[in-house]
Amino acid sequence: MRRYIALSLAIVAVSTGFGGFQFAPTAAGAPGFTRGSTSVVLARGYKPRASGEPKARPLTSAVSLAPVQKVRIVRSYPHDPQAFTQGLLFDGGFLYESTGQKGFSSVRKVELETGAVLRINRLAPSFFGEGLALFGDKLIQLTWLNGKGFIYDKDTFRLLGDFAFEPEGWGLTQDGRRLILSDGTPELRFLDPSTFKETGRLTVTDGDRPVMNLNELEFVRGEILANIWMKSVIARIDPATGRVKAWLDLVPLVRENSGGDTDAVLNGIAYDAKGDRLFVTGKLWPKLYEVRIE
Repeated sequence: MRRYIALSLAIVAVSTGFGGFQFAPTAAGAPGFTRGSTSVVLARGYKPRASGEPKARPLTSAVSLAPVQKVRIVRSYPHDPQAFTQGLLFDGGFLYESTGQKGFSSVRKVELETGAVLRINRLAPSFFGEGLALFGDKLIQLTWLNGKGFIYDKDTFRLLGDFAFEPEGWGLTQDGRRLILSDGTPELRFLDPSTFKETGRLTVTDGDRPVMNLNELEFVRGEILANIWMKSVIARIDPATGRVKAWLDLVPLVRENSGGDTDAVLNGIAYDAKGDRLFVTGKLWPKLYEVRIE
């Protein structure tokens, strides 16, 4: 069972050249954006959502204030091509990963160099795994529509407890003081890591345009990095203002790993703070990459 149903409703093209985004038809005839001479085509898709939640909409402003930055591949590593990656983090030389899909959801410890799964805890078939964060010695995992999160001992994966939240769980990270949760809307929610009570919200915008479908999150060097569901870019977000400072262009990696599978989208950001290494991957991707921002 796949989580998403892709629809060819719109194409958004984001460019890596200079100047503002200009609204124009793409080569396929669908509306989109060009910027300079090089375009990056990003497909819009559909995700079933909880009742009352807004659906994704394509960008409509004629000008984006955020620049587009390329990334350079430093090294690639094996990644489980059956892992429907929902959350990713790096700690103590290992990756920790949350995977999704009912009946296949898990939290796992992964060896970076080989991609080998060293430890795994499988969720009950009724749960759809989502974002993952590490706070102290506890792994905290979201689920999508179940309204429940799980708390594990990092070393043993022993279940320590659970907590409730609403309406949906997508991505999760932490800034040293607070948990930061995304739910597919332009709003990020801050949670107390002890009580899991909401302590504040932040609306993410590109210029004056709210950014929909905020997904997997990672806190990197004072910024929130966010995957945008069904798009081949990562947003660099100012946690003080919510403004998108830049877009990271990951289109070449998506093309190399998707194999035409509409489910195999970019999703998964991890950061090695000690080694200053940034890792990215995607759902069902056979590779994970260490990248540098150009």
